[in-house]
Amino acid sequence: MLGFALAVAPITLTPGTSFALVVSRVGAGGRRQGWWVILGTVTGIYLHAALAAAGLAALVLRSSQAFWVVKLAGAGYLVGLGCWLLVSAARRRPDAPEPPTTRAGWRRLAGRVRHPYLQGLLGNVLNPKAAAVYLTLAPQFLDPSRPVLVPMLLLATAHAVLHTGWLAGWTAVTGAAARLLRTERVRRALDWVTGGVLVGLGVRSALN
Repeated sequence: MLGFALAVAPITLTPGTSFALVVSRVGAGGRRQGWWVILGTVTGIYLHAALAAAGLAALVLRSSQAFWVVKLAGAGYLVGLGCWLLVSAARRRPDAPEPPTTRAGWRRLAGRVRHPYLQGLLGNVLNPKAAAVYLTLAPQFLDPSRPVLVPMLLLATAHAVLHTGWLAGWTAVTGAAARLLRTERVRRALDWVTGGVLVGLGVRSALN
């Protein structure tokens, strides 16, 4: 587990989708939103590990067509999420009043779709590079003569602990600056930056 954690550390500590989501969601709604993103990301890690152990994810990786579909789905999700943040930033005005509470049902539905847990989960599950970690790197730390499900989940636990510590640190840092980040002007700038980063990550994922 320690060896695997050291092996995935460079990948984990490279700012990516989860990092961008944590900074954006904590800045907008506080530390609790960041923990929802972390929980969604960790769920995705365990899902990748379970699929790899079951051999289902290997089929996707070995089939160029299936891998291409998953890759484009993940890229499309990141670009869509980034565009949504960019549109939100464009519509946000520094001195604008809070929107009226009309169409409450639609607002509740939209809130569920944009829930930070779901964003964190999809951001990880739809990332083919995350699946590749458990199809190429993790097997080097397993004994092929024994059942692999439990050892694979143990490796995922090491990965999850590392990822949680990294994102929790940024949740704390961002939360400490919450008062500044929640001003309309700063939130608008944060949406611009985060949206641009997610669009860039999506485009890079599609082209690589």
